[in-house]
Amino acid sequence: MRSVELFAGGGGLALGTHLAGFTTEVVAEWNHWCCDTLRENQASGHPLVQSADIREGDVRDIDWPAYEGQIDLVSGGPPCQPFSGGGKGLAAGDPRDMFPAIAEVIRQVRPKAFIVENVRGLTRPKFADYFSYIQLRLAHPELAPLTGESWAEHFSRLQAEHTSVRRDLAYKVVATVVNAADYGVPQQRWRVFLVGFRSDVDAEWSFPEATHSAQMLAYSKDVTGEYWERHRVAKKDRIKPVTTPGLFDLPAASRPWRTVRDAISDLPEPTARSSKGILNHVLQEGARPYPGHTGSDVDEPAKALKAGVHGVPGGENMLRRPDGTVRYFTVREAARLQTFPDRYSLHGPWSEAMRQLGNAVPVMLAQMVASSVHEHLALADLRARSAVATATAEKLRAWA
Repeated sequence: MRSVELFAGGGGLALGTHLAGFTTEVVAEWNHWCCDTLRENQASGHPLVQSADIREGDVRDIDWPAYEGQIDLVSGGPPCQPFSGGGKGLAAGDPRDMFPAIAEVIRQVRPKAFIVENVRGLTRPKFADYFSYIQLRLAHPELAPLTGESWAEHFSRLQAEHTSVRRDLAYKVVATVVNAADYGVPQQRWRVFLVGFRSDVDAEWSFPEATHSAQMLAYSKDVTGEYWERHRVAKKDRIKPVTTPGLFDLPAASRPWRTVRDAISDLPEPTARSSKGILNHVLQEGARPYPGHTGSDVDEPAKALKAGVHGVPGGENMLRRPDGTVRYFTVREAARLQTFPDRYSLHGPWSEAMRQLGNAVPVMLAQMVASSVHEHLALADLRARSAVATATAEKLRAWA
């Protein structure tokens, strides 16, 4: 199955969709550092980006109609700044709002499905109407805004026509807010996913169920001690047990949240002078905690990596040891927290590489979502072929 990636950044969502079985035809991104990351990995022979046509520039300038009917999946994470809690929250009033651009690409390409990711802030009450508008806009991409029509006016028209208009191109859209830690990512990263299937695709899709839990992590620490024993943590460095509601009422298939220690314990302690033969593993000095930004406890999932906001490059992207001391994560450690492959290089200085990672979709989460979409598309294709074969057989019997 073929896909295109919009607002690719450093490549997290694109890597995940490729791992899920999609062949990425086009990767579109305007940021030069991000494109250099993609090109550098392509030049080094990284298998996940070999087939991609990397387009540096505005996604609105690409000849998307040339791909009509050829693409199974459109995926992308439009800029989050219009909706982020750390920004001004201008939504449609922010020129970086690219949701209309995604809807327009979907209209032109007509994929069987799409995956769109953004920050949880998009679901805040102040954005309630705009979030509803986005969902309707994606559900009916052919009902584009008229010249001079505001998004609010367009929203009213979409609402009025939603239940009555029958267009050739429409999508069934599912919106879900998830915590990446619940899916095996060693980071508490809340995100909203908008997943749509074209109305003619026979797919009864729902978001994949969580595979990991905070309760199981607490159980492995406070009850069995397995977590501490596995990492050979001295008793003096262990977090004191806490009472966890429902601790013993645990789902059998659930696994423990993964922690910072789980993700990076096999990496050597970094230095500022040498990467010790490990890609992007050099210490950035000067880390210090400040109010609201105290780093990530080594024995918990990391806090959400930041993209260089809150006054300090890299935000609070620091590791906090059991004794309370902190240091910055190396780029490789941060890549581990975002579940990027170890062979995947992040181009640019520390601040630029961390910005790419802070904006990225965790590869493991992207893969899980895209794998589910891929599976449902494959089943829908199988059902469609079976229906055609059955109809053909009935015609042959009738002629006989």
